Amino acid sequence: MAADRSDGPPGRPAREDEEALRDLSLAYAAAADARDGEALVALFADDGVLMVPRYPVDLRPLVARAAPDGIRQVAEMLRRYDRTFHLVSDARYVVEGERASGEVQCVAHHVTAAAGAADAAEPGGAAGAGEPVGAGPAGPAGTDMVWFIVYRDQYRRSGTAWRLARRELHLLWVEEHPVSVLGAPSE
Repeated sequence: MAADRSDGPPGRPAREDEEALRDLSLAYAAAADARDGEALVALFADDGVLMVPRYPVDLRPLVARAAPDGIRQVAEMLRRYDRTFHLVSDARYVVEGERASGEVQCVAHHVTAAAGAADAAEPGGAAGAGEPVGAGPAGPAGTDMVWFIVYRDQYRRSGTAWRLARRELHLLWVEEHPVSVLGAPSE
């Protein structure tokens, strides 16, 4: 938002811009979890770029995924997990006219079911009566690979909406945890 339209010091976003930019990050998380490539593409400027790490080789954002096809591929790549859960937390933005920058923190869970765990979670599946669904004597129901992320973003106003011009996924660290119970996947 232009500094003259802001209700604060120059560069500080007005409440409506801050809400719109936060909503953009939340929409990105929801589209990633839904593995909806078209929804992801819609959040980026026509020439937008998503920079991602070469995990596990390197945690820095080195690989460019350009809109629209490269962004669409990200949704397909997330299908390797049985489910994901992106939790967006702190965010800071600076708005300068029709451009803005931001830093957004996120914890992203990437769950992979153990062999047979998905069947055990189904009604009538492999779990026995009285046995926790998805957790049997063979071990955990799956693995949760947790990414601790800082997105460093550049935004551009497109008409009345903000779009991602560049999003860099900075991977701070990764943890892996066993998952003891997997519920049915959400639709």
